[in-house]
Amino acid sequence: MKILARIVLNGIALWAAAQLLPGIHWDGGVLYLLVAGALLGVLNLLVKPILTLLSIPLLLVTFGLFYLVINGALLWLADLLLAKLRVDGFLWAIAGGLFLAVFNLIVRAFEKD
Repeated sequence: MKILARIVLNGIALWAAAQLLPGIHWDGGVLYLLVAGALLGVLNLLVKPILTLLSIPLLLVTFGLFYLVINGALLWLADLLLAKLRVDGFLWAIAGGLFLAVFNLIVRAFEKD
């Protein structure tokens, strides 16, 4: 049940980012939003640890701010894999990645252990 909630919250966060950030566009419906949420979850589960491991020197030099670039790269990769999602550039992908990270941080603050 917790996995389904994460998928739904990732989809809601992506929809909210598309509504609030002018460089991110969403044209899909609710079902496709769940697919996008699942894809973001899989990318965070499989690709993010590899990117984080490969970028340890940059993370140390930038005191962790390179995570913004990693989150942006994951959103840009989702843009490449999803037909109904369009990100206008890598800076918008970084902004969207920051939005998704803050959204998830706020949601996790209200989550029970």
